[in-house]
Amino acid sequence: MEQQLADPAQARCEIASRRADILLLFAERRAALIAAHGIGIAECWDKAEAALGLSLCRLALRHGRFGDDFHDYHNEAHALEIFERRLGRMIRELGIDALPGHDWIALALFATCHDLRQRETVVTGMPVGSNESASIAETQRILDRCGFDRRADHALYLALEVMIAGSTFDARPQAADRHDYNTAEVIHRGGPLAPHLEREIDAINPAWREEASLPRALKLALIASDLDTANVGESFIDLCDSAARLASEREMRSGRALASAASGGSVLSFLSVDQERYFFALHRFCSALGEQVYGPGKLANADKVRGLSQQLQQHFNDPAMAGFGGAEVIAVQRRLAWQWL
Repeated sequence: MEQQLADPAQARCEIASRRADILLLFAERRAALIAAHGIGIAECWDKAEAALGLSLCRLALRHGRFGDDFHDYHNEAHALEIFERRLGRMIRELGIDALPGHDWIALALFATCHDLRQRETVVTGMPVGSNESASIAETQRILDRCGFDRRADHALYLALEVMIAGSTFDARPQAADRHDYNTAEVIHRGGPLAPHLEREIDAINPAWREEASLPRALKLALIASDLDTANVGESFIDLCDSAARLASEREMRSGRALASAASGGSVLSFLSVDQERYFFALHRFCSALGEQVYGPGKLANADKVRGLSQQLQQHFNDPAMAGFGGAEVIAVQRRLAWQWL
């Protein structure tokens, strides 16, 4: 894919022909940053915009709507919901002066780069997931290709490396000898790595301790983690939609057809008891900014998450529902979700 789509200009043309609205989003963010932080930030943004386009287009070709290996969750739509809906909301509610302009640029790049790779071979024994490690390496090559310099822009390279590493959601497989490990199943284990990064630095990269830019990178990693998992504090419909998309991807990666009965119990568990575990036990806000923007929404969703979980279990535990498939569970989940508004 990197050889197939190496040129940022080619990526921009591809986006312009398929999703021209994305270029408008980039232009709006550029204008806002210049208005708040001065024309001096334009040069950095312009290089970043090239990287945003290249990373987003590669993701869409690999696992999104531009290609033929569609992943229901880890695709360009997820990158855009972070870039536009979540990061955009944070800027609107906190004000664009809440962070330096270069921090907003780093967070924007996180949105489109953190899930670049989704089918890497799992390597155990390290806290950072294999997909995240591969995404870090490709992100650095994208920055190189788009005019950034590893020495002059070292702080940006470091920030993205730490942010993407922190987006790991407990990447350890359930068993060391399991060869069919499904990266869409990491939700079933621990929480985000971001709040534990400082503790894990010696295992990840001991040289980071000598980095003057590390405190900033760690701070941004906490914010990035909150943006990545902000579905808990969005509208209940958006929260349910993200859960359904992840359930669909999980079944695809496990080789179970959604229409088949083989997927029914798995999807039911994922959208009920596993969502409760994610929401109440695994998720945590890592930054004050993330909690300020999305904390009230999470509180408002708490009873709805419990209630919908109970409804789904009651509905499909009826003996008359024997043999249901995953697609049916998702359809019922989507219908019931609207009753909680």
